[in-house]
Amino acid sequence: MKRSLTILTAVAAASLALTSCSGAGTGASDNTKAELTFWHGYTEADGKVLNKIVEDFNASQSNVTIKVQTNPWSVIDDTLLPALSSGNGPDIVAMPAERLPVYADKGAFVELDDFYKDSNSNLDKLVPAAADMETVNGHKYGVPSGFVPLAMFYNKALFAKAGITTPPATWSEWIAAAKKLTIDENKDGTPEQYGLGLPDHATVANGVWPSLFYGNGGDVVKDGKAVVDSPENAETLKTWVDAVRNDKISPSGLDGIAGDKLFSSGKAAMYLGGPWMSSIAKESNIDYGIAAVPAGPKEQAASAIGISMGITSQKDGAKTAAAQKFFAYFLQKEQATAWSLGSGWPPLRSDIPASAVASNPVVEALTKQSEFGRPLLPGVVNSTDVLTAVDKLTQRAVAGENIKNLLAETQTSVQKVLDTK
Repeated sequence: MKRSLTILTAVAAASLALTSCSGAGTGASDNTKAELTFWHGYTEADGKVLNKIVEDFNASQSNVTIKVQTNPWSVIDDTLLPALSSGNGPDIVAMPAERLPVYADKGAFVELDDFYKDSNSNLDKLVPAAADMETVNGHKYGVPSGFVPLAMFYNKALFAKAGITTPPATWSEWIAAAKKLTIDENKDGTPEQYGLGLPDHATVANGVWPSLFYGNGGDVVKDGKAVVDSPENAETLKTWVDAVRNDKISPSGLDGIAGDKLFSSGKAAMYLGGPWMSSIAKESNIDYGIAAVPAGPKEQAASAIGISMGITSQKDGAKTAAAQKFFAYFLQKEQATAWSLGSGWPPLRSDIPASAVASNPVVEALTKQSEFGRPLLPGVVNSTDVLTAVDKLTQRAVAGENIKNLLAETQTSVQKVLDTK
């Protein structure tokens, strides 16, 4: 990918030259004196936990001090590049993982390949799929602070009323349960209760339909090429479009926000979402359960939501070493467990079992599903435009347009985005 000349010129003007982490491993940073600024968008209880970990890190040694600045994710996204170009940007920044490739491609982040090889980094213990989402153009540019696959939330009361004792485990069971849980009492064609809330656009983290594609052996982008126009994806679309349009298991034209409301109002028995859905359900007095996204005909997989932490490009290599020292601390088993329990996200380390976080039932349930998580469009710089094309595909398919023609059109659109330099 070509880097943005405008941004690179501005970064160069501000003396923010890209620094590799060679020779800046955690062992080399023990005597480094540095003061760092850390931007993140964790504004709820998770932010308090993260800030406490930072405070504990500062107190654990005397050479590195980190100051935290918290803003909404959108504000960080809007202000990061201008701040870097003026020389006033952060040293460490957290952001949604799908945004990492955008900034890495512009030269805003330090490559972390050597840090990943450092035996003191704790990165060898990462959940493999969480590490995969940090790769851009063949290099590591970030460290995960969050990775969680979408899960199926279900209304226990509605399940019991329908005589369903266990959540569905396969697509066939899923659709059968959704049909049974869909109730149109007055037979007017608009159910009062839906078996499933299945948004056809603007889904949670844009991961619902990719999860369905994965389950049938399909994908959107593979090895840098568009693969959306495939027999597998055509079959997936037909299966779920028929269930929505013919069996009325979900409203058509639903978006993610309306889907949240449908489940929280008790009008949908099942819904795909992330950890926040537990809070939404509790606030709405929904007695809910959490299960893995049911297995498709070919695979059991779910798109994962991720947050990445990167080190901004600095002329001072000591700051890079100091930031790496914090990352290694953050990923120690004790801190990683505390962060998981406090944030509501599954552990980032593969050696922390579900039993270690059982005091938080939501985290425990999500931890058991971590193996099914797949990063969404890892390393794809123009991922936003790719997901917009997929959004149009699924919305128009559910609206009744020809699936074959839509897939061919979307294939062309996605490949054009990937070819954009």
